[in-house]
Amino acid sequence: MTNNVVHNTDQRRYEILVDGILAGFAEAHEDGDVVTMPHTEIFEQFEGQGLGSELVSGALDDIRVRGKKIVPTCSYVERFVQKHRDYADLVA
Repeated sequence: MTNNVVHNTDQRRYEILVDGILAGFAEAHEDGDVVTMPHTEIFEQFEGQGLGSELVSGALDDIRVRGKKIVPTCSYVERFVQKHRDYADLVA
């Protein structure tokens, strides 16, 4: 099983693909140097595999590399950042 997190700029979101199949997404609305993350969703058939955490960490890693900050309005992203303090510096 191969998982990939990709930035789909047309859809304004990060997506996680499992063996090429879309398994979920995290919305990422960019405004200058700030990315608002209002919603994260893993599709039911893919739940319980840790994909939400993998998706959010992949998205945050990409956002960091691109020199942007986040506004985590999604409760999942907010809890993730609180639990993984190494991402706290990304919060705008």
